[in-house]
Amino acid sequence: MRRWIKVSVAAAAVLGVGGYIAEPYAQEWMLARNACGGALPRDAVKQLAPKGSHLEAEESKHTRGLGSYGCSLTMKGEDVNDKRLVRMAAYTRRDDQDREFMSLFPEEGFSPQAPVPEGLPGFIDKFGGIQLLLPCPDLGKDAEGRQRKLLVRTSLGRDVNSGVPGAAYRTAVALANSASGRLGCGAKPLKAPKGDAVPADPEDDPKTVPLSQARNTGCGWMTRSGLSQSTDWRVAVGTNNAAPTARCDLHSADPESPHERSRMAFVAWYGDWSNRLTAEEGNGEPRPMTATARCDGEAANYALSAADDIPGVGRAVKERMFKEFAQDQVRRRGCSGLRFFS
Repeated sequence: MRRWIKVSVAAAAVLGVGGYIAEPYAQEWMLARNACGGALPRDAVKQLAPKGSHLEAEESKHTRGLGSYGCSLTMKGEDVNDKRLVRMAAYTRRDDQDREFMSLFPEEGFSPQAPVPEGLPGFIDKFGGIQLLLPCPDLGKDAEGRQRKLLVRTSLGRDVNSGVPGAAYRTAVALANSASGRLGCGAKPLKAPKGDAVPADPEDDPKTVPLSQARNTGCGWMTRSGLSQSTDWRVAVGTNNAAPTARCDLHSADPESPHERSRMAFVAWYGDWSNRLTAEEGNGEPRPMTATARCDGEAANYALSAADDIPGVGRAVKERMFKEFAQDQVRRRGCSGLRFFS
């Protein structure tokens, strides 16, 4: 009898120590399960969290009357400088969406950006956030007859393992689908791409390909632009046919200064919010080397930014290339009423 009592006490002590050790892991499991209303894929959370980190807290805020929803999951650890693991903000009000776009594309609008895989309606903004814009059939149209939409921005902390194939996009897609349900958007659920890692911060040097390899991309029109083949032209492809913005950059290596590159940036913005980007400050007239069209009942604006002294590329060549870019975008999007301003 006494021996049985001793064994029972020892077993209880072991269970107590085990429970103490397991408690932090149980707390993390609960945080991952409850964060963002349970929408976060737990396998993606595990892949994104850097080694040696631990989940710390989760927070959500849903303001139904303002059509907004946001959530976050934070972490801690000795080597963690940025506590954010993931943060999401979603908006259905046009004013909130326009404010977000104008903060990303101020002044003339030539901010760094990168594409997301085809099939996702969005882009990577200049801060590395994944921006997705979805139509909301259940919310109808606004007072100006425009289809109401949902804008969802998902950002990861600087310390997360953002290069894990698929993890960041699975997270962004899951949060966008969840936000659509919470805000009554009714958007068709998105599907996450397989095997794609989020690109580096667009502020860094963009990934480029030789001009000849851009033929089957959204910037393939450049291969038909008649550029001199004697120059080492390279293209940074930043297009996605479902995104609210698109960009094709052209680089040329200078044989005498290989680290210096001339650049031409062809950019498109979709939505009435972009009208300010192409207007001349003061009088509201369109800036030179811009164009406008109508797409899905809203404005589309196109613009070119180019260095003045690109060898072999004078103004006439720039104008021809800009027209080809805008015409290609109009064909891809089914737009109409294209007008150029030179």
